[in-house]
Amino acid sequence: MQGLVYKSTGSWYSVQDADGSFWDARIKGKLKIDEDISSTNPVAVGDTVIFDAEDDNVKTGIITNVAARHNYIVRVSPHNKNQKHIIAANIDLALLAVSVTDPRTSTGFIDRFLITAEAYHIPAIIVVNKTDLLKVKQKAVLSLWQEIYGRAGYEVYPVVAKDRSTLSSLEMRIKNKITLFSGHSGVGKSTLINVLIPGINIKTKVVSGWSGKGQHTTTFAEMFNLPGGGRIIDTPGVKEFGLIDFEREELSQYFPEMRAVMKHCKFNNCLHINEPGCAVKQGVADRKISEERYVSYVAILESIEKKWN
Repeated sequence: MQGLVYKSTGSWYSVQDADGSFWDARIKGKLKIDEDISSTNPVAVGDTVIFDAEDDNVKTGIITNVAARHNYIVRVSPHNKNQKHIIAANIDLALLAVSVTDPRTSTGFIDRFLITAEAYHIPAIIVVNKTDLLKVKQKAVLSLWQEIYGRAGYEVYPVVAKDRSTLSSLEMRIKNKITLFSGHSGVGKSTLINVLIPGINIKTKVVSGWSGKGQHTTTFAEMFNLPGGGRIIDTPGVKEFGLIDFEREELSQYFPEMRAVMKHCKFNNCLHINEPGCAVKQGVADRKISEERYVSYVAILESIEKKWN
């Protein structure tokens, strides 16, 4: 039988078959996957799998194969920094929920998420929640974020998760798509999902408890159907997207605004730091590329250099 993986708990998977029934499935033995990726989890939420019925009465099965993925997104495994963990597969859109205050999301976190989405060819959008709490200076930060990321080509949606009237544009954007939801604990991601899917009742405290304070002991993901069409993949407890296997020379390719001009750099291997004739640095000087994004690029580049040295 063929099915779609809705939930992963590490050893068991919730799989929906063609008739809409859910099966508890597990992997028996070593599962061969066509993807050239070494990960801590061979099966991920969003995967289409082939499985055999083990017990028709209680609907348990054994996964025997995973269909080819058209994309996937990974993070550093919380248990082994040298290994990848597939967060989800076959995604149409990656949504990052952030907040300017209570708590504040750092632009460094935003940029690393966007870089990861770019690297795995997944369109990304930014949803800024809790905009009703913003004071004058914080509203200025929101405006700056809209300017910075809008200039880079990203859609920014200011919302109040508890007020559905602020979500109409976002609902249209994610309709009939498989959207990965991510964000720090406390930014209101679970509240947002609860409003978008009435009656689902995701418990924010449970999600926060899973992630732990400053640690992420669980990387379970779960998919839910949107009432108007499409699906959401919720990913609890994501603190950061550690960049894996990124080469210094390729980093700028994952900044769309840099990618648009870097072909005009004097040197093909330009890192956009001290090289003469750098089109990226000229773009920053001409204010076509935001200084904030360039500073973030340099910081991330330095972190990759430290890893290599």
